[in-house]
Amino acid sequence: MNKNPGTNAGTDQLLLKMPSLRAVKCFVAAARYQSFTRAAETLCVTQAAISRQIRELEEHLGTPLFERVGRSVRLTAAGSIFFDAAQLSFVNIAQAAARVRKDYGNQGRRTLSLCCSPAFSALWMAPRLPGFFSTHPDIDLELVTTENFMALEPGIHPDIFITKMARVRDGYASVPLFHDRIYPVCTPRYLADHPEVATIEGLRASVLLNLSPYGRSQVAEHVDWGVWLAIHRLDLEDRPRDGAHYFNANDYNLLIQMVLGDQGVALGFDHLVAPLVAAGRLVRPVEQELVLEETRHYLAYREERADDSAMERFRAWFAGQAG
Repeated sequence: MNKNPGTNAGTDQLLLKMPSLRAVKCFVAAARYQSFTRAAETLCVTQAAISRQIRELEEHLGTPLFERVGRSVRLTAAGSIFFDAAQLSFVNIAQAAARVRKDYGNQGRRTLSLCCSPAFSALWMAPRLPGFFSTHPDIDLELVTTENFMALEPGIHPDIFITKMARVRDGYASVPLFHDRIYPVCTPRYLADHPEVATIEGLRASVLLNLSPYGRSQVAEHVDWGVWLAIHRLDLEDRPRDGAHYFNANDYNLLIQMVLGDQGVALGFDHLVAPLVAAGRLVRPVEQELVLEETRHYLAYREERADDSAMERFRAWFAGQAG
């Protein structure tokens, strides 16, 4: 592959045939808002300037890109095709510019982008971040949360993923972390008010707060109360039909907040709830637990930044915190 951009004649011809980036920028703004007026306000120019740039672009391409619809405009078939490509190109340019700024623009500070689940960010990362920032004052973090690691927006390329997927995408190296340890948790007050949950049979009949699999398609295995009880040879269906509530939600943060509010018992994932247990805010009403020894969590990092000092220090810090 030729790394010298000045020696490629084909690239020179491509650049000569390219439309004005200013005109394309005006076109993307007008297409996004379906209004020349809104585009002008967004780009801080006059509406006449937007009209002129789009007219020049249409002349360059040899076809109309918009048709008038009352006070608004609508893309033609050709305009739709051009908009899809132009918008993606601008996203890629903006992402590359941001990456260059954070990696090379200010050598005094470095930035790492991190992608993990909402529960991991709130329950694992948030309590530990003050310690990280105090020992690494020259590193900034950008955090993106998702439950579906395979469906990030175009142009999003985190430096680090924390996920249960051994291989999240090409160009990343994965470091295995911990197994899941799963056990019931409730507050000391709930246990005192409902002493029956100190037995696994009594636990089954209590208010159970359950993590549903909805929207969690990337999870290799899903452990809910039905699975957890079955592992311990109890059938969830044997609960009294007119007994305590069984609450389902796909938001783990919500479930933990409900547990902390003395509203029932949830399954605690050790890496997320262990600090709450250690602080005495949550307790384990029974000793039984489930360890998923066949699967792990992983830290996946961009291979092209493997030797970056900020990356190395974050990985070392994370490994220490994750044990």
